[in-house]
Amino acid sequence: MRVRTRTRTAIAVALAATALLAGCTAGAPGAGGGQAKGDKGVLTVGMPNGPQTDNSNPFLGTSAGASLGYRHMIYEPLVMVNGVRPADKGTPWLASEWKWSDNYRKLTLTVQDGPTWSDGKEFSAGDVEFTFRLLKENEALNTNAIPYDGISRKDDTVELTFPESQFVNQSKILTTFVVPEHIWSKVKNPETWPNKKPVGTGPYTLRTFTPQTITLAARDTYWQEKPKVRELRYTSYNDNNAQTTALANGTCEWSFVFTPDYEKIYVSKDPEHHKLWFPSGLGVHGLWFNTAKKPFDDPALRRAINHVVDREAIHVRAQATLYPEIESVTGIPLPAGEPFIAPEYKGEKQEVDVEAAKKELKKAGYTLSGGVLKDPSGKPVTMTLTDPAGWSDYLTGLSIIKDNVKQIGIEAKVRTQTVDAWTTAMNEGDFDASLHWTNSGATPYDMYQHVMDGELYQPLGKAAPGGNFGRFRNEAATKALKEYANASDESTRTEALNELQRIMVEEVPLIATAAAPIGAEYSTRNWVGWPSESDPYAPPQPTQPNSLDVVLHLRPAS
Repeated sequence: MRVRTRTRTAIAVALAATALLAGCTAGAPGAGGGQAKGDKGVLTVGMPNGPQTDNSNPFLGTSAGASLGYRHMIYEPLVMVNGVRPADKGTPWLASEWKWSDNYRKLTLTVQDGPTWSDGKEFSAGDVEFTFRLLKENEALNTNAIPYDGISRKDDTVELTFPESQFVNQSKILTTFVVPEHIWSKVKNPETWPNKKPVGTGPYTLRTFTPQTITLAARDTYWQEKPKVRELRYTSYNDNNAQTTALANGTCEWSFVFTPDYEKIYVSKDPEHHKLWFPSGLGVHGLWFNTAKKPFDDPALRRAINHVVDREAIHVRAQATLYPEIESVTGIPLPAGEPFIAPEYKGEKQEVDVEAAKKELKKAGYTLSGGVLKDPSGKPVTMTLTDPAGWSDYLTGLSIIKDNVKQIGIEAKVRTQTVDAWTTAMNEGDFDASLHWTNSGATPYDMYQHVMDGELYQPLGKAAPGGNFGRFRNEAATKALKEYANASDESTRTEALNELQRIMVEEVPLIATAAAPIGAEYSTRNWVGWPSESDPYAPPQPTQPNSLDVVLHLRPAS
């Protein structure tokens, strides 16, 4: 094993932050940006995310390091949690031991002896203590909204305390990036610092950066087994089509991109080596409503739209059957979520029902005349559906939804943005409705919390990067989430989760359109050791935290 291990501590966790599944925007070369296919020791990685800004701040979801995933090669977590099996034991990483106590209100970390920073400085428990203080004092960096309380250190041990149970936040805390105190303590504005020369404990350092291609080099002083991949070349492609072309011709070896007709377009080009694995969790893709804007603050309108959205069409036409279809009215993916479905919703499936939608609207005071839906005040109902340009699966999905809502008299238009503009708009509530993913975890809690938690609520115009982009406010939902998170027994959690399902069905803050896999396409021509259904040691996506573990598992094919 690569990690020097003293003790493995079990963690029953919820996987945080599911990843980007669609693809992104414009500006990179269509065939690989000069990457040399088959260079010895080189692994070529790509994402369809367009030109990147030189920003390697590991805590910012909008940074190039997050967009392409290379932040995980430079900065390391305390514990490596398997995103495919998040309830399994974690692997010690920068922490050799960890122990939760006081109903998950106290965490004691024993910091690993041996790691060094890439600039040669010694890594210590002081860096871990500093990192958590940094997150506590800078709200924009604490994107998981963890309520840190006491933070103290003694020798190689760091102790964290919290005002309430962190049962549902275990993995979010344990997978925190650790940054060097000797550098970050001198930064005046860490929330906006671009960190152009990142220093981490990970096996790679940033060698070169351009808006299209970022190169990382393996460091010889890495504290664990040295990676066989000596160089990582990340290219940010123009869009999904450009990324898929690079995968098909072998220029890019590893990506996470939506690929329509993937058997013909990708696999058939090299059946022996072109592989893909899309494991799914308990997160979803869905249409988020901005419930802080009229008329989307009306649950009757949201329920009506939910009745007409054709999920099967989205499954077939938008997602090429690659992502599992959502069937349960609760939005919980099946079969993984079957044990969690409330008794009242067992066997209840989503179905298109235009007449039910019209009855819902009529009851709420809406009128439909001449093919135009008017709200109770007599104003025509219109909506703008937004997603980034180049995200072909999402944009096809929006086109389908646009046609669906026309059946109940809603005039919708689809508008595209750059990925940065869209991310900002989602965070600040500057949208009507948009397809976006949710968090995923060991239970449906993470999905519901991401969508409905009042603790994450921010007024329009103020960023809410931790979730609740739709500004959903429901006291019962927030209460149920707290009860689930702080429960000391399973019956209390079950009751709280059943209540969350009821609110999801009745209030419809989000329309789940597909299960969210955390998968990837990869080539075994030059590298072997990839995770797979038969060896699910990690999700294969290159922007997931486990991507570091994936790279460290890779070996030359010959």
